[in-house]
Amino acid sequence: MNRRSSIGVTLVVCLLGLVFLAGSVPSYAQDKVINLSFSNFFPTSHKNSIIMADWCKEVEKRTNGRVKLTYYPGAVLTPAAQTYDSVVKGIADVGESVLGYTKGKFPMMEIIDLPLGYKNAYVATMMINEYFKKFQPKEFSEVKVMYLHAHGPGILFTKKPVNNLEDLKGMKIRSTGFAAKIVAALGGSPVAMPQTDSYEALRTGVVDGILNPIEAMKGWKIGEVVKYTVENYGSAYSTSFFVVMNKNKWNSLPPDIQRIIEGVNREWMEKQGRLWDEIDKEGREFMVQRGNKFIALSKAEDARWAEKVRPVIDDHVKELKAKGFPGEEALKFCLDYLKAHQ
Repeated sequence: MNRRSSIGVTLVVCLLGLVFLAGSVPSYAQDKVINLSFSNFFPTSHKNSIIMADWCKEVEKRTNGRVKLTYYPGAVLTPAAQTYDSVVKGIADVGESVLGYTKGKFPMMEIIDLPLGYKNAYVATMMINEYFKKFQPKEFSEVKVMYLHAHGPGILFTKKPVNNLEDLKGMKIRSTGFAAKIVAALGGSPVAMPQTDSYEALRTGVVDGILNPIEAMKGWKIGEVVKYTVENYGSAYSTSFFVVMNKNKWNSLPPDIQRIIEGVNREWMEKQGRLWDEIDKEGREFMVQRGNKFIALSKAEDARWAEKVRPVIDDHVKELKAKGFPGEEALKFCLDYLKAHQ
């Protein structure tokens, strides 16, 4: 074989080797980009919106751009009350909203929203995820749960002072989900509406007050249209939130991408629990700066409020049992968890 023929054979062998290596080593750069939409009802500036925008960025970063998320805050893609069903139908691939906005759809998870005397959001968030892990409610079978979270103590904010149950009687209080039952048990008149409508309802006098975590005073600017914070911690509730993905979309993702997202979820669960407590502090500072008044119920009065809402808890447990759910076990889990961690 002459020199020219030998060089030609060598080149062919090298080229074949490169082709073989290219076919045996995965190249993510050549993978088709997976585009996902994310719907959130929190306004763009709210820190619970910012943290989910960061979740989107983190997923993109850790997948090396193989997943791209288009983020829609402020309920522009799906209304808050329709976000869950919109994810089920694939209108949004991922969504975050409030479980209580679709009353009756999540019976086992509703126990989290009861007035159990919550003291902080981090514990509430850790509890709801442990609760989900333990009971695996079938009500979530239509979606893939990314993670769940819950806000800090839900207490009363009003336009006029409330020092006792008698002052609250007949007042129109914005509430949603189980919060409406809490208002009724305390003698108020519940008015259901999503958080997005609350500011205007308070400003115009459609309602006299609102049940909320204190973060909403700044995050939703509610502190501009109320004057009093009633610290009724004995009857404080929380609200459960979901971050879920369309099930078919989740199942279509490559296994390694699923593992990456699940890793991000575990981190963001804790981040969001801590964030709720941070913004509660900011909400309190906002109220102080505006000169709004804080009304600390006496120990005896706080106990009266807690006693008044106890039937709301007991009735829900009975309803769960009547439907074949482990109501007593679910309540015991929550109360034991709060006792051990708060």
